[in-house]
Amino acid sequence: MKKGSKLYSIFNYKCPRCHEGDLFETKAYDLRNFQKMPKHCAHCGLRYMSEPSFFDGAMYISYAMQVALIITVFVALNILGFAKLWLIITLSVSLSLVMIPITFRLSRAAYINLFVKYDPEKRSEFE
Repeated sequence: MKKGSKLYSIFNYKCPRCHEGDLFETKAYDLRNFQKMPKHCAHCGLRYMSEPSFFDGAMYISYAMQVALIITVFVALNILGFAKLWLIITLSVSLSLVMIPITFRLSRAAYINLFVKYDPEKRSEFE
């Protein structure tokens, strides 16, 4: 992915404005802290939470990702011939739990990218 695209920012968890600063403080599977974000970008100074409860809308994106995951499990197990209800439920719940840190981060990154545009001129503002 090329720097300057929304996908670069989303999948690399980078600041949507400068594509340099990190959106999250720790790695995804640091389960005690996977949700922690800095207040602003260390590189360009963008405030990540522009208003209280800004990321509430990201819950809808996360929900859609989890539903897509469950549907994928259901379809895959049906195609492979393992259409047992207990297996579908077990795998769906297990994968959903394992994927929580990833879907949480991707949904927040996607949500903030809806509202903030890449601006390479802002990259050197705080250097």
